[in-house]
Amino acid sequence: MKALVLNKVTFQIEEIAQPSITENQALVKIHFAALNHRDQWIREGQYAKIQLPAVLGSDACGEVMAVGNEADKHWIGKTVVINPNINWGNNPNAQQKEYQILGMPSQGTIAEFIAVDIDRLHEKPTHLSLEQAAAIPLSGLTAFNALFNKGKAQKNQNILISGVGGGVAQFAFLYAVAIGANVYVTSSKENVIETCKSLGAKDGVNYKTENAIKTLAKSIGGFDVIIDSACGDGMNELIATLKPTGKFVFYGATRGLPTNLNMRQIFWNHLQILGSTMGSDADFEKMLAFINQHKIQPILDKTFELIDAVQAFDRMKNGNQFGKIIVKI
Repeated sequence: MKALVLNKVTFQIEEIAQPSITENQALVKIHFAALNHRDQWIREGQYAKIQLPAVLGSDACGEVMAVGNEADKHWIGKTVVINPNINWGNNPNAQQKEYQILGMPSQGTIAEFIAVDIDRLHEKPTHLSLEQAAAIPLSGLTAFNALFNKGKAQKNQNILISGVGGGVAQFAFLYAVAIGANVYVTSSKENVIETCKSLGAKDGVNYKTENAIKTLAKSIGGFDVIIDSACGDGMNELIATLKPTGKFVFYGATRGLPTNLNMRQIFWNHLQILGSTMGSDADFEKMLAFINQHKIQPILDKTFELIDAVQAFDRMKNGNQFGKIIVKI
């Protein structure tokens, strides 16, 4: 089968063996896969415990072609999305030490076929296209955990989605709009801000403009929840815009650590700084139910053919996307 394979020297489409399945697994023909920043970080060598060669990809929508157990044959022919969690563990609030994410070290989704455990399969939401469904798993789950489990987001709250162009951020934005929150966004791209406003954002500002976030927050009385993935030296500016008892939830630190953190402001205003990763298997089911209930439509950026998958990665590397980048398998 064809797959996008990362080696020490090369990153290209190669012919590799089609995976075989064990008794508790299913063979899925991938129709569409989606990229995440995790994939690019692995490509650049900026991820822990990288094992090569690797077939990347945590997101996909495809068709079940075969199962290892006769009792699971009802899955054959169904269109599915795949839960990318591997060994989350029994604690619903945090992953265990043995936790992994689909796509390195296990074979990922940017391939014609993948073998996964039966309990990773979920039927595609009926209102979504195959491409839209492929965009959901990793980003959608991460956003769900950050916004609802950690942020406790509610209707009518003022919620800021920082750096809304990324995959997780766009899902957090869509979810927050769906529950009737007052949603605000930041981006360095005016067209992204305008698109979000057309999709339900109350307002948005360019985070590169001095005092723009501060001015926005002052005009609305501050934020109840901030969802962020950058941290760095902009973190103080963001937490200063939180209302008393507000929550700053972050699922990444792409700008690194802040050189100084205003601890007095945090304790005096009873603020909560909350780290978040993906989410449990139960969260994945809740997320799909939420997407079905609210008819969430993922924002897609661009679709590439498998032969052009490296170009898809380059688009992500250059930060040109808004929404999820899709690869047609």
